[in-house]
Amino acid sequence: MGNKVVVKIKLTKRQEEILQIVKKEGPIPGKEIAEKLSLTRATLRPDLAILTMAGSLEARPRVGYYLSPEKTIKMKAAKYSSKLVNDFKALPIVISKSTSVYDAIVQLFLEDVGTLYAVDDEGNLAGVISRKDLIRAAIGNKNLNDLPVNVIMTRMPNIVTISPEETLLEAANKLINNHIDSLPVVREKESMPTTYELIGRVTKTTITSAFLELFE
Repeated sequence: MGNKVVVKIKLTKRQEEILQIVKKEGPIPGKEIAEKLSLTRATLRPDLAILTMAGSLEARPRVGYYLSPEKTIKMKAAKYSSKLVNDFKALPIVISKSTSVYDAIVQLFLEDVGTLYAVDDEGNLAGVISRKDLIRAAIGNKNLNDLPVNVIMTRMPNIVTISPEETLLEAANKLINNHIDSLPVVREKESMPTTYELIGRVTKTTITSAFLELFE
């Protein structure tokens, strides 16, 4: 048997409504779809034929119409990619930029995280300290109590940030492309350009959890 041909078409408003009905209630007979749209079965038949031909719907005798596996994945992926960081961000694990490396290491393990965020006295993002930064500082250094994290932290403009209005897909791209485990969620202060209020964090775990939540 040959592979099924999937045809890309621009859907009409009614065809989009059909897909939403089938997504919610499928498998569903064509007669019931027509009733929900207040249409006759004959009027609806061409739309169902087009959607089936395009690979969006599949049908089984005496069972009804249901979304094709490919269409289901695409719809869920679209839903995932449109979700905003603001809806999934977690509380950031914050320390003062004057905190010692020793205390930062303790905080890292107490919170069981891979990244700490250093802030100034106003709560603005001052730097990012990763697990690797702390390990590197600890090797061969006997005075960790005297070494502040602002000496080893990554500072602006080298910090990769994300805003709450960006999408989870954009966050995932930033994490992967920059080979980092965590993004500070920030909001730039209008009165102070290049100064950022720290309001949350997004990690690879955040992205994975959101993915599983939306696809279950």
